[in-house]
Amino acid sequence: MTTQSLPDWATGRVLASTAVARDVRRITIARPPRGRAAPGTHVDVRVPLGDATDVRSYSVVESDDEGGQITISVLRVPQSRGGSAFMHDLAAGDELAVTQPLQNFPLRVGAPRYVLLAGGIGITAVAEMARVLRHVGADYTLVYVGRSRERMAYVVELAELHGDRLVLHVDAEGTPLDVAGLVRSVDPQTELYMCGPIRLMDAVRRGWQDSGLPPANLRYETFGSSGWFEPEEFVARIPQRQVETTVRTDETLLEALTRAGVDLMYDCRKGECGLCLLDVSCVDGTLDHRDVFLSTDQQASGRSLATCVSRVATRAGSGVRPAVSLTIP
Repeated sequence: MTTQSLPDWATGRVLASTAVARDVRRITIARPPRGRAAPGTHVDVRVPLGDATDVRSYSVVESDDEGGQITISVLRVPQSRGGSAFMHDLAAGDELAVTQPLQNFPLRVGAPRYVLLAGGIGITAVAEMARVLRHVGADYTLVYVGRSRERMAYVVELAELHGDRLVLHVDAEGTPLDVAGLVRSVDPQTELYMCGPIRLMDAVRRGWQDSGLPPANLRYETFGSSGWFEPEEFVARIPQRQVETTVRTDETLLEALTRAGVDLMYDCRKGECGLCLLDVSCVDGTLDHRDVFLSTDQQASGRSLATCVSRVATRAGSGVRPAVSLTIP
């Protein structure tokens, strides 16, 4: 079960911003102290998007004991709607609205064994978990997966801290992760915590389910920017409201429907809570499910779509502009 505090917005001041890997910056922010950030926490920040503002979530890599200094790391995403570009442009002295550390990916201390799995920027969600497990003398392995070493933040620091408990899988070095082998190496007493791209997490979830391992021992956090297909424009329709709008590549389906005047329920905006689900009545194209709320079978049925992260892609060989018709319950 996850827990979630109410956001306490305050003005934060950037203390430092430095590059820690290709397209990744480490940003330290001062805000009113709320105690040391627990493993798995994140902060929300407000970022300007044109004439409006939106909220982005970033995992807390570390904090001081009082919680007055919080460090995050931000990947600059090419298809970003502007949030990551804004964060990368921050410099010491700049101010921004930021919450206290919020928890929805808690670490349970006390399991016999742990595997922490990070894909790319997902290392920011599990790095503090690994530090805490080392501190308490737990039996753990930190598995870090990336395309190339230059894109993998904190590799040197993690190696110095965790030694042979850190296992690297680097595609460019010919050592990709064998997901099936990883799942086979896990026993029923091991808890696995993971954060990373949807393809990696989906492969682990499928393997975990097929292996018969306890579902409660697989815990994860995701980010909605990764999908099975590159984002492209598609048409969204809600016939019962006589609404039709184009979803741009730089916005979500939820944002496009809101822009069109549709009032929808939502919360996490990361494909985790399921509050923004809408029923699919018709689709021209392929549903690009980017959530972790729907089960594999539910996604395969194509009956529902998480509007906060999921999209529609052109069906291979069809040449038809992708479109989806949705129904509000």
